[in-house]
Amino acid sequence: MTTHETRQGTTPIILGFPHTGTDVPPDIWGRLNDNGKLLADTDWHIHNLYDGLIDGVTTVRATFHRYVIDANRDPSGTSLYPGQNTTGLVPETDFDGLSIWKDGAAPNEADITERLRDFHAPYHAALAAEIERVKAIHGVAILYDCHSIRSRIPFLFEGKLPDFNIGTDMGKTCDHAIEQATVAATTSATGYDSILNGRFKGGWTTRHYGQPETGVHAIQMELAQSTHLQTEKPPFAYDTAKADRLRVHLKDILERIAAIAPNLKKQA
Repeated sequence: MTTHETRQGTTPIILGFPHTGTDVPPDIWGRLNDNGKLLADTDWHIHNLYDGLIDGVTTVRATFHRYVIDANRDPSGTSLYPGQNTTGLVPETDFDGLSIWKDGAAPNEADITERLRDFHAPYHAALAAEIERVKAIHGVAILYDCHSIRSRIPFLFEGKLPDFNIGTDMGKTCDHAIEQATVAATTSATGYDSILNGRFKGGWTTRHYGQPETGVHAIQMELAQSTHLQTEKPPFAYDTAKADRLRVHLKDILERIAAIAPNLKKQA
């Protein structure tokens, strides 16, 4: 099966989509229990939400589901948030802490090694290649990693998640100007709330590739799914009216970041 889709663009911005894929190979599908087969922890419709917002953007999208292997986790298995509830490289549970595998069918070490080779590595090879290609053209590359999650998940966080959750690993993964431009766009978005480096500070992708001193900047945007879905329950249907309102602000974010890129090139 195909592990990823790449669309090459001409701007300094690359959109990463590690969690929108829903493909699960038959042998893995047969090991999921009924709860796992809901694929509830998908970043539903996010690649469609960002589609066409700015011309010439590069996109790299994983087509496999995160239950196969999570493309936004450290391949070593190290936790992104030590001491907090989270899901691993190959999740054993969903975001509610409920099992997703049939009894005795949870992935073992051999399964994880195989999936790292066949899914995780190819996606990141494609992403790394696009970062290098874009940087060679512009002298700088800006990875904007696109995510979404249900707005209320007691197992992972208290209360309701803000609409916009910006992650830069406490300012380490991108130039301050990128961070501030994103914050300015989200705080001026009427009817929405936002936070910088709250519960979500940027996943492995953002932390791994974001090296501003080399000219590669990365920022993660985790959207509350209440901003663009009809309901955060199956069938997780796309709400066009909500999405259209949100897309105005996402476009604003990307345009602000794109405008910054020429100045970043001088610093790289």
